[in-house]
Amino acid sequence: MASPAPEDLVVTRAGLDDWSVIKGWAADEGWNPGLADAPAFFAQDPDGFFLGRIDGEVVSAISVVTYGTDYAFLGHYLVRPDLRGHGHGLTTWKTALAHAGNRVIGLDGVVAQQDNYRRSGFESAHRTVRFTGTAPTARVPADIRAVRPEDVEDITAYDATCTPADRPRFLAHWLTGPGHHAVVRRVGGRVTGYGVIRPGHDCPRIGPLFADTAEDARALFTALTAEAAGRPVAVDVPETNPAGVALAEEAGFTPSFETARMYTGPVRPHSQERVFGVTTLELG
Repeated sequence: MASPAPEDLVVTRAGLDDWSVIKGWAADEGWNPGLADAPAFFAQDPDGFFLGRIDGEVVSAISVVTYGTDYAFLGHYLVRPDLRGHGHGLTTWKTALAHAGNRVIGLDGVVAQQDNYRRSGFESAHRTVRFTGTAPTARVPADIRAVRPEDVEDITAYDATCTPADRPRFLAHWLTGPGHHAVVRRVGGRVTGYGVIRPGHDCPRIGPLFADTAEDARALFTALTAEAAGRPVAVDVPETNPAGVALAEEAGFTPSFETARMYTGPVRPHSQERVFGVTTLELG
């Protein structure tokens, strides 16, 4: 029997109720999706998620989430394994990409897809390496505490210095999501870093881990891993931050996965030296 052709595919926007399909496929790929990511993802851009169906059956997925008027992020690019190689992914891609308009688009591409992304106009900015290891048992530094409602405004402003776009709607959910534990460090009243650890399909994931200095990052990392002491934990570290790589290695974490951050054009300047762990490979 012939495989369905791309013209048989119907691509529509996905709703929050469709999330279990996308999350399940991402888990099958070994991406370790967060267990409670959906509310934060959809809060940022509820129109940015798409599914491709043939005869009503889901066969493909993608997200193109917008941040303001200048930036969007592509993720969740998936095709059901038994239907790959028939053009369904490309049809889904082209349909969803229109949602970005004229925005510069970023993505974190797995190794197998990076050449395809380059042919679509994406250029590599840096590698990101997922480090995985057993969370150490350590005393939480006294100046690290859980994020409080009165911290959110300052953290949102700090976050904007570390990312290509402002994302207050996303952070409002990310900092307080079910199972998410967010911590902050302040020196003289000023935020010098913050981080979040959340439950994942395979193990907890740290992200973001943003900090002014390696000392700030180490203190935050200690507090975050204390939440999962004795269990595997993952953190995605951009190779543009050697201090972040060193921090993961010092903790005994080892590389387990890698992607490339890629863009279709220039993004706004941001403090990459503060990025010790990216927030999420799915939304940037």
